[in-house]
Amino acid sequence: MESLLCDEKWVVSPYSVSDHHAREAFENSGDSEHVCHGGSWFGMTQQDCDAELAICLEKERGYMPESGYVECLEAKGLVFARTRVMQWLIKCRSRLKLSYGTMFLAANYFDRFVSICKCQEWKHWIVELVSIACLSVASKFNETLSTLSLHEIQMEDLDHSFQSSTIQRMELMLLQMLGWRLGPITAYSYVELLTCNSDFLTSHLQEQFITKVNDLLLHSLLDINFVDFRPSVIAASAFQCGFDSVFTLSSTVCLTNYIRQIIGQDQREMDLMKCQKLMEVQIASECFRAITCGSFSYCPSSPVTVLLAERIDVNDDHVDLSIFMVQARSCIGIAKSKKTETKEKHQLNNF
Repeated sequence: MESLLCDEKWVVSPYSVSDHHAREAFENSGDSEHVCHGGSWFGMTQQDCDAELAICLEKERGYMPESGYVECLEAKGLVFARTRVMQWLIKCRSRLKLSYGTMFLAANYFDRFVSICKCQEWKHWIVELVSIACLSVASKFNETLSTLSLHEIQMEDLDHSFQSSTIQRMELMLLQMLGWRLGPITAYSYVELLTCNSDFLTSHLQEQFITKVNDLLLHSLLDINFVDFRPSVIAASAFQCGFDSVFTLSSTVCLTNYIRQIIGQDQREMDLMKCQKLMEVQIASECFRAITCGSFSYCPSSPVTVLLAERIDVNDDHVDLSIFMVQARSCIGIAKSKKTETKEKHQLNNF
């Protein structure tokens, strides 16, 4: 069972008992969307936020898809399929009342899985099965206030229906392929960290600003041109593009300093200019207007469409996951090698 151990470095530890009442009060205020469900963002000091930001920036690159991912999608004919997956995740977040953090985790799992998978024939049912597994694992990892059933996840917008045993097998395959590394830094992680700052939270325009930033980040998920940018660059671009509202002086200083900390003085500044320009061009697109107008928000089915559309039932016996097995074993071997290397370095440091 040693291979099941997770050696990830947590950005924040689960909130302490002393933080419980503050967190509870914040959740009851109706703005719990911006709380990190896996840890205690709320109530952190500015010094703590700066320290966590440094960890995020150091950690984020290790959780990005493999280089050449866009070319990989194009070669496998998965560009449109990926867009459909991201649209489905956006709808599921609204329909199932999930946090943005959970949705961005699922998107990250999907992109990483596809980028390292050597499968050449991506049938439509495989894409849907991987998508379901990604959302299921993300919700288990990140949602502490609710538990989703596999039936709930599959309720709408899918062409195939899978047995629970099939999805669970795919979940295990996903975990193995990702090396059990489930705590990536996403673009939304920087939104969570920004809102932990008390000065920014006092702004009456904070909710309006964060809503616009979230719309921009949702759009970035749908466009493959953003997948090569680091999460911090995408987040900073969204902050800059959403910065056309009038803030209080303290909030303006807070946001400007935060963006400056994210970008630093390295290559990311050049990347920010490219990413921001791309985001500004896309803001006027119909796709972006569809998101901001709620086209991707969940609406209850009308009486005419209340019955689920007929879908293809995929029997567990007919699902062959051997196409992933060789790659999964390779990923497990790499994860063990990294674990051994880390342990050896730790022993040498203590010698």
